[in-house]
Amino acid sequence: MSLYTDYLNEIETRKGEGLNPKPIEDGALVGEIIAQIKDLKNEHRAESLKFFIYNTLPGTTSAAGVKAAFLKEIILGGSVVEEITPAFAFELLSHMKGGPSVEVLLDLALGDDAAIAAQAADVLKTQVFLYDADTDRLAAAFKAGNAVAKDILESYAKAEFFTKLPEVEEEIKVVTFIAGEGDISTDLLSPGNQAHSRSDRELHGKCMITPEAQAEIQELQKANPDARVMLIAEKGTMGVGSSRMSGVNNVALWAGKQASPYVPFVNIAPVVAGTNGISPIFLTTVGVTGGIGLDLKNWVKKLDADGNAVLDANGDPVLEQTYSVETGKVLTINSKTKKLYDGDKELVDISSAFTPQKVEFMKAGGSYAVVFGKKLQTFASETLGIELKSAFAPSKEISVEGQGLTAVEKIFNRNAVGTTPGATLHAGSDVRVKVNIVGSQDTTGLMTSQELESMAATVISPTVDGAYQSGCHTASVWDLKAQANIPKLMKFMNKFGLITARDPKGVYHSMTDVIHKVLNDITVDDWDIIIGGDSHTRMSKGVAFGADSGTVALALATGEATMPIPESVKVTFKGTMKDHMDFRDVVHATQAQMLKQHGDNVFQGRIIEVHIGTLLADQAFTFTDWTAEMKAKASICISNDETLIGSLELAKHRIQIMIDKGMDNDAKVLAGLIAKADKRIAEIKSGEKSALTPDDNAKYFAEVVVDLDQIDEPMIADPDVNNDDVSKRYTHDTIRPVSYYGGDKKVDLGFVGSCMVHKGDMKIVAQMLKNLEKSGGKVEFKAPLVVAAPTYNIIDELKEEGDWEILQKYSGFEFDDLMPKAKARTEYENIMYLERPGCNLCMGNQEKAAKGDTVLATSTRLFQGRVVEDTAEKKGESLLASTPVVVLSAILGRTPSMDEYKAAVEGINLTKFAPPLQKPLDSKSVHF
Repeated sequence: MSLYTDYLNEIETRKGEGLNPKPIEDGALVGEIIAQIKDLKNEHRAESLKFFIYNTLPGTTSAAGVKAAFLKEIILGGSVVEEITPAFAFELLSHMKGGPSVEVLLDLALGDDAAIAAQAADVLKTQVFLYDADTDRLAAAFKAGNAVAKDILESYAKAEFFTKLPEVEEEIKVVTFIAGEGDISTDLLSPGNQAHSRSDRELHGKCMITPEAQAEIQELQKANPDARVMLIAEKGTMGVGSSRMSGVNNVALWAGKQASPYVPFVNIAPVVAGTNGISPIFLTTVGVTGGIGLDLKNWVKKLDADGNAVLDANGDPVLEQTYSVETGKVLTINSKTKKLYDGDKELVDISSAFTPQKVEFMKAGGSYAVVFGKKLQTFASETLGIELKSAFAPSKEISVEGQGLTAVEKIFNRNAVGTTPGATLHAGSDVRVKVNIVGSQDTTGLMTSQELESMAATVISPTVDGAYQSGCHTASVWDLKAQANIPKLMKFMNKFGLITARDPKGVYHSMTDVIHKVLNDITVDDWDIIIGGDSHTRMSKGVAFGADSGTVALALATGEATMPIPESVKVTFKGTMKDHMDFRDVVHATQAQMLKQHGDNVFQGRIIEVHIGTLLADQAFTFTDWTAEMKAKASICISNDETLIGSLELAKHRIQIMIDKGMDNDAKVLAGLIAKADKRIAEIKSGEKSALTPDDNAKYFAEVVVDLDQIDEPMIADPDVNNDDVSKRYTHDTIRPVSYYGGDKKVDLGFVGSCMVHKGDMKIVAQMLKNLEKSGGKVEFKAPLVVAAPTYNIIDELKEEGDWEILQKYSGFEFDDLMPKAKARTEYENIMYLERPGCNLCMGNQEKAAKGDTVLATSTRLFQGRVVEDTAEKKGESLLASTPVVVLSAILGRTPSMDEYKAAVEGINLTKFAPPLQKPLDSKSVHF
């Protein structure tokens, strides 16, 4: 059978699923299609033309390479296709976004046929995705006296590829659609359990919200053909949680505009809004697509006569509506006045959505084009030897004389690119920064690879110190979907230049280590900037930003990221941590005490600068990881010199293990990271450059002091699924002491795993089981307990220290890498499961708890439907707690009383912490 016949069979299968033909990325298939186009009598010729013109993926796919070559053949007269004239061939090349198409255009522009060269030059002047190989050709031709090359460069120097684009329309009509009440997580827009389909945009688009919601959006579009549908988080924030490009892609697919008539299912320019605006991660992703994100502020706190907030029976502020955005309401966005209107009535100022930079993204169809455009204009000006007159809005530079720098301001100033020489920048400044470490995870990685292909990137930027492609999000089940997607992903990323969890050649053992743990280890400088394709990219060294797959692709391709310097909130600690408390309880208490101290979530959209200097990187990561749920943009750990050296030595050890396993590449990236760690350690020891600290006179948005003396019982983050106020459900703001549950809340399943646990948690599980057997005889589980270590290194160390043998003794299931599970578990027994290292239940894309279960977990996710789905009779609950609480609850089948809890942890060395100004406790405890 031919590839084309296979494709037709696939089309029939998809037709039965209500899907269109899948866009073509295989060059061999395009080759067959071209042969059928050339054969005027071929029965498939007409449909082959349609597939070639409208259904072939652009960029650097092999399909794009074959398509570009055929279009060149047509332009040069080597082939004559009545339906594709040379002029139309040039138009098709203009929509292919770089790579092979730019190579062809340069061949033609620098060729001998003057008429063709002029046409090619006109198309090239509209292109921005040029890389070094392309610009080198232009520069060489210009120096050799080529007039066409000079003409192109002069156009680039004026940035005509940008200036000649249409301006953003002044009035944008929108029709409202309430996507949900309360915070809307990206799981609603792009469910984790559908992660396998994200690279198939049409298929994945069908999982957004519900089929009923999709139909309602279509009805709104029919009724309002001159308006764009605006998705709204009523009484909440839009896009909290995971950093999914697929969420924005889905919104754009249903409510945006088609990017190109010749590229199917790639839409841009969605309009989204929230009462409390858009989460920082999601807003970045909206910018990637040239979309609009509005802060509606349509619900405000009700105030009494004295100006104080009126509270309800639960002590929460009562909200009152200032204007309605109910579904179906037609409003107008004015991009010039930067206001939202209902007819002639002004509703709210939306100027934050229309900064000069964001307007440029809208005009250019996305942020990528602006990033590449700036580089292209700079290159052209330098090559021509003329002054750069930027066509783009100048970056905002804020410098406050006499004001010190926060930790994040110091990092941004050190890594800034293209700022005013000698300027010291403070929060609010827009900065291009060098990215040191990049992480790609496996359920967004296929999209990242697509983004790299679409922007014509073929190799990682040489300025990136290290990059890693994980396999943790699909670690639980090696099913047909994973088998189809993961090897393909690893091959692409390995070739691109990343260290990959799976060796495409099969030399080293496939690793499923949690990506955040690996990034935490390969970050070997506290001044680093890290970008990762997951909201929990929150390192305890440097400053890390969770990002969508597109921003990750941009960081891999360019070695840079662009963003404002965020404001910071300083978090310090006082008091003494009680022996029976675990550090996870300190993390929960930080959220609770912050809300009590400030009323509002001052962490949202800001950097949490946590002064936690006595905890090594693994343990401190428990805090930084959780800051994603606090809605912070990122976090920074302020460490003592001694602590930082210890963390770097541990990182070196683990990187060396990766090298020993054969994971380093030809560029010796991992060896380079060890050398960088050695250099940093030497700087600290010599006193040349101590551990990162803020200046004493730095300015903070707010300060939070966490009182450890107030934390006297375990804390649980509760999704509060039955709260009368829907907007209060599934937030991470409801933190309750374990005694709230009276020792009798039924627990159906316990989960110890995800990025929130470290080696010490595994040891705590083993020690608790020994304690409970000693005090009460044989340990029997009244609820299943799922245990997933974050990394293989941890399991190896547990084996050396004897703890793994204890866990094996009590387990009823142990993973086997030689025979991984081929199907997700649907039923659980009341036993302990030792699962493969990775994300497991926290992801919700493979393993899930039974519908309607009450799950107690160490993970980070309590979103509706993520870990556990609802039944018609009972809402699923994902409550979050420390490892000892989870283990004990699984054994009891319910939440414990304080007496039961204290007895169970007696003598166990839980994660210890003391504020840096006090004498540290034994920070190594059971963890190293």
